[in-house]
Amino acid sequence: MRLPSHKHCAVEGDGKKMDQAPPFRNPFVHVLKFTPLEKAKIALMTVTLFPIRLLIAAFMMLLAWPFAFLASVGRTEISVEPQCLWRRLVDIILKIIMRVMWFAGGFHWITVKGQRALPAEAPILTLAPHSSYFDAIPVTMTMASIVMKAESKDIPLWGTLIKYIRPVFVSRSDQDSRKKTVEEIRRRAHSGGEWPQIMIFPEGTCTNRSCLITFKPGAFIPAVPVQPVVIRYPNLLDTITWTWQGPGAFEILWLTLCQLHNEFVIEFLPIYTPSEEEKKNPTLFAINVRRVMAKALGVPITDYSFEDCQLAMAEGQLRLPVDTCLLEFAKLIRRLGLKPQNTEKVLQEYGNRARKLEGQKLGLDDFAQFLDVPVSDMLRDMFALFDEHEDNCMDIREYVIALSVVCRPAKTLETMKLAFKMFEAEEDGAITEMELAVILKTALGVSHLSVSRLFTAIDSEDTGKITFDKFRYFVEQHPDFAEEYLHTENIGLHSSPRQGHQIKASLSCLNPHDTATSKTANGICPDFSPKDHDGTIYGLLKKHN
Repeated sequence: MRLPSHKHCAVEGDGKKMDQAPPFRNPFVHVLKFTPLEKAKIALMTVTLFPIRLLIAAFMMLLAWPFAFLASVGRTEISVEPQCLWRRLVDIILKIIMRVMWFAGGFHWITVKGQRALPAEAPILTLAPHSSYFDAIPVTMTMASIVMKAESKDIPLWGTLIKYIRPVFVSRSDQDSRKKTVEEIRRRAHSGGEWPQIMIFPEGTCTNRSCLITFKPGAFIPAVPVQPVVIRYPNLLDTITWTWQGPGAFEILWLTLCQLHNEFVIEFLPIYTPSEEEKKNPTLFAINVRRVMAKALGVPITDYSFEDCQLAMAEGQLRLPVDTCLLEFAKLIRRLGLKPQNTEKVLQEYGNRARKLEGQKLGLDDFAQFLDVPVSDMLRDMFALFDEHEDNCMDIREYVIALSVVCRPAKTLETMKLAFKMFEAEEDGAITEMELAVILKTALGVSHLSVSRLFTAIDSEDTGKITFDKFRYFVEQHPDFAEEYLHTENIGLHSSPRQGHQIKASLSCLNPHDTATSKTANGICPDFSPKDHDGTIYGLLKKHN
């Protein structure tokens, strides 16, 4: 697979053409590289400034607790108590304490642009891009409510501070929680400014700020005016970004506190009032607000979503490299409506049909006929991913392999079994080294891959062919075969190390039980969009069959 140099269909979510296709960069990857001088500075700060800043920040959190507890006494989740003088005083004190905490962390100056709207004017604030737990800065500046997991309110100390800002809680144990959350947001949003504003990160997960990914529609379902808010960290060294592949949570905290100064800029954009059409279509509302925010930030938009993040971080024997083409493939699959409902049945059917073609190359029209969809610009872009030699033909077996990875990313052996079935010879059920290379490079979404060392290790009898049973046995004996045989032989085939940061339990979900396979968004912005409101761009596009 390869990324084509030219895209036929560079469109925004509502189908409007963009002037230029956005540059490809995986928004879920953050790579930090240090010069020798920077390493020396960090080493010095680690033994001098870092412990002092950490102690001050911890002390400020402890100092804030009694004030938050006092202000939370007698509160209910149904109504808002009158903002009497002492409560206003507590609010001011807490803002000062939090500001001192951020100052101690190196955020000496916080630049504020624009004017924050009143709750009666814009009940909901939409913030982007979401890239770190440091995005809590605007929360502590405004004391606006946020959407959080219900489990967070039971965390000692932290739970009390959280409850003070009157969050809307999402419960994992309640099947109707998403619906109740949207109804609660709607109720507060239509209170005429009685309730505090609700601050929502509509991306639903952290990125590296290189673009704005798909906005989930939860913040836009109430159909009320929103105020877009964009945030920036214009630091020379980006120690802030805490995304799915890159430095872990503590490493980000350590590196950031080791910087002499950290910059933060927050800009309140003009209130966005939805049209009648947008009120009826939350996805369209989300798309148009995202376009406004992307223009203010000067970054492209992309149809990548939290689901793509799950694909990139799936726990299978094959880790996707950071520059995999499969993210682009997954995006096109969604936009074309080609992701099957009955995955296993459809993949087996495709596999049987592809096997009968016996490697026969297909042109664009034949490809469209195989998928039973009309030829379109989006289909041309997908076809180009597999047209590696630019000779207007492709091997449909590669499409089936890529679809299998996208639909079941953690089931590596199932994908390999399907691939072997399509490629194996009739007489012995085996494949050659060249065929194994095609299978694995497609499963990884790369254009070139050498498998000589791996093939030789599996083919211990030197027959020049291997069966799926031999491959499976080898994988069972060498679960890290990709690291041992593929990564060492293919320079540049990098999949970032998986530390404890894949599932971001950020400021609002410090849950020690989250694992790398949990399908959970970052903590400040848990997904509360009802399942009948598709938060992805392709929800607006008609299925092409």
